[in-house]
Amino acid sequence: MTLDYGFIWTAFVALLEVVPVTLAITVVSVLCGFVIGASVALARQFRVPVLSQLGAAYVTFIRGTPMITHLLLIYFGLPMLIDSIAAALGLGFRSVSIPMIGFAYVSFSITAGAYMSEVVRSGLLAVDRGQLEAAHAVGMTTAQAMKRIILPQALAASLPNLSNMLIGMLHGSTLAFTVSVVEINAKAQIVATTNWKFFEAYLAAALLFWGLTFLIERLTALAERRFRRYYRGGVS
Repeated sequence: MTLDYGFIWTAFVALLEVVPVTLAITVVSVLCGFVIGASVALARQFRVPVLSQLGAAYVTFIRGTPMITHLLLIYFGLPMLIDSIAAALGLGFRSVSIPMIGFAYVSFSITAGAYMSEVVRSGLLAVDRGQLEAAHAVGMTTAQAMKRIILPQALAASLPNLSNMLIGMLHGSTLAFTVSVVEINAKAQIVATTNWKFFEAYLAAALLFWGLTFLIERLTALAERRFRRYYRGGVS
């Protein structure tokens, strides 16, 4: 077999046009997942009645089922729920007006939230509880202590895991093709069908994913160094 290097470059250039779709899925799911995960982690950390138990059940279910299952459940289940509510309220809105990428956003955010909750919780556990007690001793409320002392340190401790989470969601975005969202991997398949050079097309996709992953790793390393300088007093 002879590689068609020219087609690899052609495919690579064609894939660039859908990079924003892949990045949008990744960024939206990670940001929304962080909000969900942080809320669940705090509820479990402070043992909030009912919410703590619900959060634990949510994390257990999501982590115990495949990511593609979440996507398919949302894709087939959410329209039924939306249409039922709209019909009950007499609204004209129907689920068919929702863009396909919207289902990917919802599904991946829910998935990311469960894993992110464990990332945030591990960061919280890494911070000495005595710091919270010391903050209380100088008159800070729990909310103030969390905002000024605990959460910044927890975030710093969680950076490597957050990086892994971001990379995992970047790679997981390829599942969006299941619900007809054209991202990098899906575009590679479409490009390859023009002349059946699937290996070259997927090789171009692999190189693009590798480049994006490398960029995330470098940015995370820079953030880690900045946090270390901050806690050593090197940044004012």
